[in-house]
Amino acid sequence: MPQHKSAEKRVRQSARRHTRNKANLSKIKTLVKNVRTVKEKDKAAAALKIAVKTLDQLAGKGVIHKNRAANQKSKLTKLVNALK
Repeated sequence: MPQHKSAEKRVRQSARRHTRNKANLSKIKTLVKNVRTVKEKDKAAAALKIAVKTLDQLAGKGVIHKNRAANQKSKLTKLVNALK
């Protein structure tokens, strides 16, 4: 248990951040899954646009590393471009 006021505040902050980060990571997984499961190119492209925007936002905030976001965007784009 924290003994100082600042330590108590840190516990509260880290709990809030943990919840927010977990929700964001879950959101990314869902959006990537949506892109991968769609078999029609136009719908996949629309899902890709949403996923790319979210990946860029979270990489900018530091939730995920910028290279991880770039790798995921690249793989998803190649997948969508391969669809007919």
